[in-house]
Amino acid sequence: MRVAVVGATGMVGEVMLQVLAERNFPVTELIPVASEKSVGKEIEFKGAKYKVVGLQTAVDMKADIALFSAGGETSLEWAPKFAAVGTTVIDNSSAWRMDPTKKLIVPEINASELTKEDKIIANPNCSTIQMVLVLAPLHKKYKIKRVIVSTYQSITGTGVKAVQQLENEYEGIKGEMAYKYQIHRNAIPQCDSFEENGYTKEEMKLVRETQKIIGDNTIAVTATAIRIPVVGGHSEAVNVEFANDFNVSEIRDILHHTDGVVVQDNTDTYTYPMPLFAQGKDDVFVGRIRRDESQPNSLNMWIVADNLRKGAATNTIQIAEYLVANDLV
Repeated sequence: MRVAVVGATGMVGEVMLQVLAERNFPVTELIPVASEKSVGKEIEFKGAKYKVVGLQTAVDMKADIALFSAGGETSLEWAPKFAAVGTTVIDNSSAWRMDPTKKLIVPEINASELTKEDKIIANPNCSTIQMVLVLAPLHKKYKIKRVIVSTYQSITGTGVKAVQQLENEYEGIKGEMAYKYQIHRNAIPQCDSFEENGYTKEEMKLVRETQKIIGDNTIAVTATAIRIPVVGGHSEAVNVEFANDFNVSEIRDILHHTDGVVVQDNTDTYTYPMPLFAQGKDDVFVGRIRRDESQPNSLNMWIVADNLRKGAATNTIQIAEYLVANDLV
């Protein structure tokens, strides 16, 4: 199994390499790929050193699988070139997510849609993945009518530059800015750029991707995405209105038996999800599960996950694992 990691020197790329090693993915040859300025650098994987190569060289090497985390423009240009030589691309950018000819996959929900013909597979947005993993089993049981979500997102979702900005501000050092405003001791109500409707791209990803992954365009979603000075993961306050009534203890039981979800919900012991404890873990954590007393058939939840792991690298590698296990690559 020859595996190319495109964007291997970036924040998500580094976590991908770590997760590949941790999960013992059957890599027989690793092909680390990055921009021209990184070509020739060495990276270490499972005790061996590998030289970073450029994109065209990687295409010519005809990997079995290419894990992409190099931005939308790179994906739009290069994913088809990898696919043309028989490489299956799993892409982390937003480039292919809403393309009707491409699958948008969270393995626990819809991996069964994949076939050998799928040569470019889209990995959803980090904030979408953690939300739909919790929503999908509840939709099956109660049918979701509407979702209201407010996200509190880690600076790691922006990348190394944002982490450096926070560290600089914490130390009182002037440096390069990833955001228009300081992030230290602040909350910025903007993740990504604004669309014409006044919502940000991040907010609209939560709307469109949720409907596509769950496979139901009747689910109404509205979102507000906020950047906060946190490193460990994304948090979401999620309000769900169902078509049918529910029992809160049954909700907890359904989620307790959902793969990839951990219920942390005990107010007596102050047990609830937090990014401090989600960091470095692959699960999605859900707590503060309670009935919305202002609206019939409605529920409030608090959902937290490490956006670099399940929100990006781990989900990508789980897709690859499914392809290998089902002889689709």
